[in-house]
Amino acid sequence: MRGRILPREELSGLPKTVHGGQAWKLEDVEDYSHNLNPFGPPSDLAEIIASAVDGVGHYPDDSCSELKETISKAFDVDVDCITVGAGSSDIIRNVPNTFFRKGDRVLLNRPSFAEYAQQCRIVGASIEWNDLLAENDFRIDSDEFIEKAQGAKAVYICNPNNPTGRIEPREKLIPIVSACEETGTLVFLDETLLELVPGYVDNTMSGMVDRFSNLIVASSLTKSFAIPGIRIGFGFANPDLVAEMEKVRMTWNVGQIEQCVANVLIRDRLDYVDDAASVMAEESEVMNASLNEIDFPVGPVSDSFFYFCSVAPLGMDGGEFKRRMLRKDIMVRDCSSFGERFADYVRFSVKDRERNCRFIAAADSVING
Repeated sequence: MRGRILPREELSGLPKTVHGGQAWKLEDVEDYSHNLNPFGPPSDLAEIIASAVDGVGHYPDDSCSELKETISKAFDVDVDCITVGAGSSDIIRNVPNTFFRKGDRVLLNRPSFAEYAQQCRIVGASIEWNDLLAENDFRIDSDEFIEKAQGAKAVYICNPNNPTGRIEPREKLIPIVSACEETGTLVFLDETLLELVPGYVDNTMSGMVDRFSNLIVASSLTKSFAIPGIRIGFGFANPDLVAEMEKVRMTWNVGQIEQCVANVLIRDRLDYVDDAASVMAEESEVMNASLNEIDFPVGPVSDSFFYFCSVAPLGMDGGEFKRRMLRKDIMVRDCSSFGERFADYVRFSVKDRERNCRFIAAADSVING
């Protein structure tokens, strides 16, 4: 009898994570389940990619030196404070692989992005949940969070939070990071979605990583430029943390084409993202008012560019609402994968006026017949 090759015990019973953005598999379906820039990539993206093709016969620059210089100038962060990855998911994976040991306690908000817990569990870390409550508008209770963080190896904060869309202001986050620094607790702050919200400069913590010894800020081009098929992410941290993360980063993790595209987009196209953020903020208010008019339980205007809503008042759960909207060629995110508590929640994004009107009409038909 042949011996059976067994995986590490940490993988036993560990399910694959579930994500949105699956409407590309379906014809003529408008995808509201993802939270990408609704205006798509810049119109000259194909030309930018074509300009990089000549370089694919060589290994890419493993240090991403030119790209780091570009990021440094754009975000006003020292080069030594930057690490680059194949999407922010690469950074999310590298953090526990660099800093966590089996049994380390990690504090995560719930609901939030599923990959945090997934990657922590893979290395054997122990998850403690900080439940975000509807009665507190799914916002972090700072005092409670700081108390729970004592003795933890790390805490994770997504800002704006996915799936709730809530933004925690920088003046609220600074005391949390400071309190964690005093107890030797790492703070992983995911700002992947923040650039698509007006006021990025006033809310980002990326420029403060040299002030704290325990802060890692993750960002990405995926959402802001609507290029999930081109994997570019980056992290900001003090040089000591970056040096350790570089030890576990996969060699040549960012290809030649990706580096070229990222250089151009960050150097010359950030205004494109700012313009999209401004339009979506305006359209969010219009969409919110229209949803209220058809008695959809949308709640207040979102902090960001997507909504997280319970459809229980409509007499259905998230899965049923998703199925009914799909019959209207609209895909929303059923949020049951974020936990049983959210089985009646859905997430959907804000797009331009024309497409949002289509969404409203479909929702009206589902609700009011």
